[in-house]
Amino acid sequence: MTIIYNKFELKQIVYLCTDIEQRPRIVTGFMYRGSYLVYELASGMDSSAHYESEISEDKDILITTTN
Repeated sequence: MTIIYNKFELKQIVYLCTDIEQRPRIVTGFMYRGSYLVYELASGMDSSAHYESEISEDKDILITTTN
């Protein structure tokens, strides 16, 4: 039996660390790829998969004001 510890929960609002616009995204699913947990995120009609290290709970206002 495998236990997966996830940092973010389904339906949680998160932000991508590299997104200049810092658009809010919602966690819509999880995928387990090999030994890595990948999060499925949605923003409007767009959805994408990201590793935990690419995601933050907090909006990075510094990235939006410097670009």
